[in-house]
This record gives sequence, structure tokens and C-alpha cells, in this order.
Amino acid sequence: MDEGEVTERGAHHVQSLERGLAVIKAFNADAAELTLSDVARSTGLTRAAARRFLLTLVDLGYVRTDGKYFSLTARVLELGYSYLSSLSLPEVAQPHLERLSAEVHESSSVSVLEGMDIVYVARVAVSRIMTVSINVGTRFPAHATSMGHVLLAGLEDAELRDYLDGAKLDKLTARTMTRPEELLAELVKVYEQGYAMVDQELEEGLRSIAAPIRDRRGKVVAAVNLSTHASRTTPESVEQELLPSLLSAARAIETDLASAPPTKARHG
Repeated sequence: MDEGEVTERGAHHVQSLERGLAVIKAFNADAAELTLSDVARSTGLTRAAARRFLLTLVDLGYVRTDGKYFSLTARVLELGYSYLSSLSLPEVAQPHLERLSAEVHESSSVSVLEGMDIVYVARVAVSRIMTVSINVGTRFPAHATSMGHVLLAGLEDAELRDYLDGAKLDKLTARTMTRPEELLAELVKVYEQGYAMVDQELEEGLRSIAAPIRDRRGKVVAAVNLSTHASRTTPESVEQELLPSLLSAARAIETDLASAPPTKARHG
């Protein structure tokens, strides 16, 4: 930074913060996955500087990497929904959620996995059946939710092991699974059957069922659910009456994601 830049922006200006934000803003709807070279080129940083900023953001949980490509995580929601602006999933899912809820008269949602939690990215509420209000950005522990079970079941083996090693499986109700081996057995079942049902594990009286949403490569990138009150349904009725519509909605969301330009369909 030269002296003229300091004068123009003021002595308070923190250039490292500016550069860190520039790295985050390098990701967008047309560039959801970037290499180190891509980030350096987009931001004007050297490769060494871009690497330091990216790895710091990885450490803080705002960016993930597979060793080559970097992408934003849902934690950027905390910075003002920058994450949502970089992906098409909420916009694609919302009309499908509206049709699904109108068809079955139950609340529906879409979420993604962020660390040990699910984060809601789209929602249609028909009635309030929980003691807490759920909005876009709401987080719940993955181990106690149907969408969490679907998302965990879709992880690679190493990722799932890391989750089970690090997760704190709090007992939220008398029905919550708190033993890793019990949860793992349930996730294997979810993977094999293609959906998850959670019966009053997050909150007494809340019963929900969820299905995976996969990208064009077959990777589980999100989950869609229907939630209902246990007083007016049974697990059997949920499977018989709600599951077919839920699976249909999940496939419709996948179809729309696949028909979007490849960079638009990527969403972390």
C-alpha cells in the first residue's frame, strides 16, 4: 500500500481485512469452486498470500477444500448471507417446497450440512409445531434431525468418521440417539433406504422425514424434509402418505439443479 492509498482510505484502513473479504467475494454463482491460482488471479494477490488467506478461512470454517478446489461453506451465512448469494439451491428449491407443502399441508425445508449442524437455506412453514421459530439460517444439531441423518449418510467414510469422532451427541429428548454406534447403524439404514425419519429426537411431538438432494455427480449436497406433529400422524402414515410426495419433490429439485449451468448448480 502506498502513501496515497493510506491518505485516501485513512490510517484506520486494515488491508489484510480487505484482502480477506476479497478472497470470500471471489466465490460467486459463476465461480463456486476455485483453485488457489483462480483466487490469486481474481483478487490480484500473490499465490502465497492467497494460500494464507484461504487456509485461514478453512481454519475458521468459512471455506472448505479437497486439496485442489476451494469453496464457501454455509458458515458464511453469519457474514450476511454471502453464501446464499453464491448458489442457486435456495432459489431452485423454494417453488418446489411451496408446491410440496400445498400438496400435503405440512411444513417443508431444505438444509445443508455445516460442521456438526444443519443450516436451513429454504423453508415453507404451514404451521408452527416447534417451540422455536425456524427461519433461513437456523441451525440444529445434525444427529437429532432427519435432514441431518440424510446429510451424514451421504458423507464419505472418512468425513463420517471425523464427524463421529468430533460430534457431541447431546440428548435433546428421551428418544435422541447419543451413542455413536447407534447413530452409525441408523445412518447405514438411511443410506440404504434413501430417506430418514426422526421421531421426536429433536423435540417432543415433532416427527419429520427427509430425502437427499444430489448434484449432477450424485453427491448429496442438501436435504429436503417434511415435518409434522406426532399427535396427528404415525411413523407408518408419514411413510405412506408423505414420503412419495417428498421423494418426488427431491427429484424435481435435482432435475432443476442439473439443468442449470454447471457453475450455477454447484453449491458447496
